Amino acid sequence: MTCPNLNRRRFLGAAAGVAGLNAFPHHLFAGTKKQASDRVKLGPKGVELSRLAMGTGTNGSGGSSNQTKKMGVQGIADLFRAGLDNGVTFWDSADQYGSHPHVKAAFKGLAREKITLLSKTHANTASEMRADLDRFRRELGTDYIDILLLHCMLDGNWPERKKGAMEVLSEAREKGIIRTHGVSCHTLDALKTAAKTPWVQVDLARINPAQVAMDADPQTVIGVLREMKAAGKGIIGMKILGAGKLRDKADECLQFALSLDCVDCFTIGSESRAEMEDLVRKIPAASVRG
Repeated sequence: MTCPNLNRRRFLGAAAGVAGLNAFPHHLFAGTKKQASDRVKLGPKGVELSRLAMGTGTNGSGGSSNQTKKMGVQGIADLFRAGLDNGVTFWDSADQYGSHPHVKAAFKGLAREKITLLSKTHANTASEMRADLDRFRRELGTDYIDILLLHCMLDGNWPERKKGAMEVLSEAREKGIIRTHGVSCHTLDALKTAAKTPWVQVDLARINPAQVAMDADPQTVIGVLREMKAAGKGIIGMKILGAGKLRDKADECLQFALSLDCVDCFTIGSESRAEMEDLVRKIPAASVRG
């Protein structure tokens, strides 16, 4: 009998494109039932959140995203509220997406502690980071941010360039302005550096079974993520549906992500209530499909 883990590794090595999903071996990735609303404790600070995060920047740049352009402030606020009705309490925003006002609108009338909020910054220096912390909290309408990440690391020496911002975030965590900090990575070199950098408590990493919008092949990325987990870091998966390119393979992509022992939770940007509720329905079925 061939070891299932070996079969999985072979599949990961072969799944270098969307075509690799046409014969997806569901039985190799079937596991225990999981829900979008499952409570997960992330990283060394144990920040509690839902397994699914509601993203606001499937394709986001220059202060806007497909979500912000399509739905507007109230549309995203209403979507977040609908997510809460389904137990999804993890909200993913970023300065780059221009989605802070949308979060602020969604917060109105809610108990702040019920929501786990993530945002991302491009600050490099200490002064830039202090300014972003003040501005972000005004824009978001909150006194604190649960998870704040340095956004879109591209090179292996990013800690040298971001030293000032990192020091300010460490101080902010000690003061309770943020609860935990880390990075999002967009190259393999940046990801490897994040794995070896003790300052990184949380990493936002690109992962799907078809290597769409990823830093390397799935097997290579998983190896680095397992190194991160061994070091006690929390890992949030992104590009689970390949920035929307794998929407027609959602079942396969969800089952793959849900089976990974190195991914604690993941973010997916929906563009309608129906799409969000479809994801919530698909997750438990995908987690156990054999």
